[in-house]
Amino acid sequence: MTEHAASGSYKEVILFLVTAGIVVPLFHRLRVSPVLGFIGAGALLGPSGLGRLTESVPWLGAVTISSRTEIAHLAELGVVFLMFMIGVELSWERLRILRRLVFGLGSLQVVVSSLLVGAVLMALDVPPLAAILVGLALALSSTAIVLPVLAEQKRLNTPAGRASFAVLLFQDLAVAPVLFAIAVLGRKDSDAVTGLALALGQAAVALALLVGAGRLGLRPLFQLVARTRSPELFMAACLLVIAATALVAAGSGLSMTLGAFVAGLLLAETEYRRAIEATIDPFKGLLLGVFFVSVGMGIDPAVLMKTPLTILGLALGLLLLKGGVILGLGTVLRLPRAVALESALLLGPGGEFAFVLVGSALAAGLVPEDLGQAALVVTTATMVMIPGLAALARRLGRRIDRTDLGRARAEPPPPERQPGRVIVAGYGRVGRLIAEMLARHKVPYIALDMDAARVSDQRRLGNPVYFGDSANPELLRRCGIDTARALVVTLDQPRAVEAVVAAARAERPDLTIVARARDARHATALYEMGVDDAVPETIEASLQLSEAVLVDVGVPMGLVIASIHERRDEFRALLRRKEAPPAAPFQARRTVGKTP
Repeated sequence: MTEHAASGSYKEVILFLVTAGIVVPLFHRLRVSPVLGFIGAGALLGPSGLGRLTESVPWLGAVTISSRTEIAHLAELGVVFLMFMIGVELSWERLRILRRLVFGLGSLQVVVSSLLVGAVLMALDVPPLAAILVGLALALSSTAIVLPVLAEQKRLNTPAGRASFAVLLFQDLAVAPVLFAIAVLGRKDSDAVTGLALALGQAAVALALLVGAGRLGLRPLFQLVARTRSPELFMAACLLVIAATALVAAGSGLSMTLGAFVAGLLLAETEYRRAIEATIDPFKGLLLGVFFVSVGMGIDPAVLMKTPLTILGLALGLLLLKGGVILGLGTVLRLPRAVALESALLLGPGGEFAFVLVGSALAAGLVPEDLGQAALVVTTATMVMIPGLAALARRLGRRIDRTDLGRARAEPPPPERQPGRVIVAGYGRVGRLIAEMLARHKVPYIALDMDAARVSDQRRLGNPVYFGDSANPELLRRCGIDTARALVVTLDQPRAVEAVVAAARAERPDLTIVARARDARHATALYEMGVDDAVPETIEASLQLSEAVLVDVGVPMGLVIASIHERRDEFRALLRRKEAPPAAPFQARRTVGKTP
């Protein structure tokens, strides 16, 4: 292979990385979802955009993606990773809490919206099967844009945020069976009934084997990997599980996305859930970027330029139809009208899975090419509107009165996103004692530890302990540091303590942090980093020994306790005087050993 051929084979990947390097920071600064940037870049650089000019302007061939198939496999992995993360983020407890919204509002929204869109298409002489499939595709909304927008606005735990999440969750769950149905309907068997029965039987057996093998093998696999404490090996295990389950599912007649979703669902209840989320999230974001670039490449800008008013009219029609369905169903299910209206604005636009379903239907020959392309262009047009509609929805959300707000909050937030928890970093002897005291005073907490055996033992006892590195900012975010009441760092390695404090303080400047210190010098360093309280092991051991001996020799208990508290305050004041100048941004607060 020549050097030119070798470099040319990587052209599409290099162009994508350059695009990501430009799109992500630019759109982040503009406070617009990068998804729209990736779609626009794909349309611009694809064969229907600048790629058309390569014959007349040859140098454009170096900066355009001439073939969609070159990145098709990476694009498919983006959807696979997304479905895996949806499975990991799902839990039976979350489904139980949000069951009324997920299986009530979510299921009715998908069914009613797809039937109405299908009816409109059939009235336009579209074949019934194609009309229903396109209706199902257009009934879905954008998880990849709506949830990040809500998270950025800190509105995931608002009534409208929970309602939107519930509907999106059901839509995501519905994708896998629809994809399977498209694969079955696309078969060219002479006996359709026999072919369908065989396909369903094969799928059921494959799904049962996946679930059974996953239950037996996944936890032991991650226990073995976690004991090595190697981040690289843990990452490799995560990627292996996703790729293996997806390929096994595809080889059994199921979709790759369904296999990845099942694997994520099986890992959702394990102690490795948080660490897996933190490990896979960057891969998911990057591969989803490839997927959206490939989506943009499949859109012909000329179609939009020829009939802009028609496309805009169809997009507004879709928004009104889906929004009206959600608003009406929300009223029937007794959601506050303002919450239903806010959810309707967020969920009215189309979503990324429309590209997956329509693409599969086009490949199977179930949907005409012109109808599929029109559906994709309309979906893209509505997705572009999501940031503006989200801003409008936020304004409407502020108008919810106190009565409606209280009634809407009858649905509690998911337990894994419970606000006001204390995060305990390290679950050794010190961490367990702190957790027991928190539980005794009914203060909710979540704990992290890097000892796989210890985490497994504590999980069997029912304690909320997860495997992972507490110094990983993404892991802290997954544990809800944005709403945490405090962080307690109990690790016995000074550098590890400092790493956790630095990561947490960067995420939450106002978070209360109490840290274990090796000695007085280490405590002073932690105060300089911004902890609220540092507890030196040597000083505390000396004070406790002093308390025991004074009581044993006959000094009254009250006087001993008072003097110990006074001496502890003296040590704390001495350590704080060694800090940076008084104008330091983080001032320590006395929270332990206060005297009346």
